[in-house]
Amino acid sequence: MAHAEECGDGEVEPDSDLRNFGEVVKASRRRAGLTQEQLGAEIRYSVQYVGSVEQGRRHPSTKFVDRAEEALKTFGVIHIAAAQLTRRRGLARWFRRWAELEEKAVALNTYECRSVPGLLQTEAYARVQIRDVPPLPTPEEAEDRVARRLERQALLLKTPFIAFSFIIEQSVIERRTGGPEVTRELIDHLLECARLPNVDLQIMPLASPEHSGLDGPFQLLESEEHEWLGYTEGQKTGRVISDPKAVSVLHQRYAKLRIQALNPADSAGLLMRMRGSL
Repeated sequence: MAHAEECGDGEVEPDSDLRNFGEVVKASRRRAGLTQEQLGAEIRYSVQYVGSVEQGRRHPSTKFVDRAEEALKTFGVIHIAAAQLTRRRGLARWFRRWAELEEKAVALNTYECRSVPGLLQTEAYARVQIRDVPPLPTPEEAEDRVARRLERQALLLKTPFIAFSFIIEQSVIERRTGGPEVTRELIDHLLECARLPNVDLQIMPLASPEHSGLDGPFQLLESEEHEWLGYTEGQKTGRVISDPKAVSVLHQRYAKLRIQALNPADSAGLLMRMRGSL
């Protein structure tokens, strides 16, 4: 299953950044004395596309931004407004708040039973995931999502270090998403990440008589202010959890999972054996 972070650039519910960009386009269009239909004809986009951008329901394509800037003669204002969207392009709106919190985190704990976490994916693995999950993205959308995911991985090397803990189900890797070659590269990358001084990587083996993660994947994050927050996601939805009691439950579950999973050294050994069997 794809992570919510993958589902980015089609019609979405309005958010503040997209609304702000849409308002800039709308104000510029009105200043130029054009209707949506006239602007669409001028820049070779449908009136529906123009309307979706102005309502903050669609990320504008690069061509849309360039053509609107030229047609409306805003002296760079549309380009500047579009630049504010670049950092979030390729992320689902429900994941964006968590992505912002990640950038300033002190610690990040992740339990995943669906697929390898985005922070640990190779480009080939990410591309397969994004390519195969309906609704299928356009080539431009797919590239945006892959690029954004790889950009986020800079967090692993950011200083001062964020303390990362990952617990991944063995079945996620045994699935061999993308085939043996993609999986071999993925395992090599996981082993490389596990050698980083700020990363603990544990594998939950296939045979797990005791398992505290049966309610599904989740994440825990410690902020700069040393406040702990949680995050869970499902099909086209995600939720940041700030209620202390709910976060405490996730802490209890993660503590149990750390005991139940293989330790980092045994996890690395298992990964190497899995690679050898491919």
